[in-house]
Amino acid sequence: MTEANELQFVDTNIFVYAYNTSDKTKHQCALSLVTKLWHTGAGCLSIQVLQELYVTLTLKVPQPLTPETCTPIIEDLGQWRLHRPELKSILEAMQIQQQYSISFWDAMIICSARELGCKQVWTEDLNTGQSYSGVTAVNPFLL
Repeated sequence: MTEANELQFVDTNIFVYAYNTSDKTKHQCALSLVTKLWHTGAGCLSIQVLQELYVTLTLKVPQPLTPETCTPIIEDLGQWRLHRPELKSILEAMQIQQQYSISFWDAMIICSARELGCKQVWTEDLNTGQSYSGVTAVNPFLL
């Protein structure tokens, strides 16, 4: 587990559970984590996460939010430390994808976390406990 003040990257799926109540257990866990990171100022994310979160919350969850309801969520999360990928990020993600045989989008998450100085990424999409180029994946639902 990391120190409360260490920067920690949050993947889209964790935010989806925090803002969607379809799975009550995961909702409570994710909401607690996001709230803690909000209060400590240790939370980080990327433009990719904001884009994916908007699409998922408005189109893909069992009870979609309206764009008007989702907009303030995206605006608030945009106040966190935010990675804005450039070409070098894409090229680095391509290398990470090939090295670890993961999806390009997961590799972009790892790349964004690294570029923000995060040592861990909260996600359920990667192998928990595995280090990807110095960033360790942690699934909060397995703790």
